[in-house]
Amino acid sequence: MELTFENRKYINSLSYTQLLTEWRFSPSGNPWMEGPTGAYWSQELAIFKRDFSEEAIIISKQIGWK
Repeated sequence: MELTFENRKYINSLSYTQLLTEWRFSPSGNPWMEGPTGAYWSQELAIFKRDFSEEAIIISKQIGWK
């Protein structure tokens, strides 16, 4: 999916929990997780994980896997 201003704004409005939940549980082929928008989504996850690593681990464990 093309990374538009609106897509970037939406992604920036999500919490780490919301970003990670969508990333982890979205079905294969979800356009939000592909192309430039998917790359930006992944970048935002990586920034949080790097800057708040302990909190990121706790959130990841809380979300778990289905």
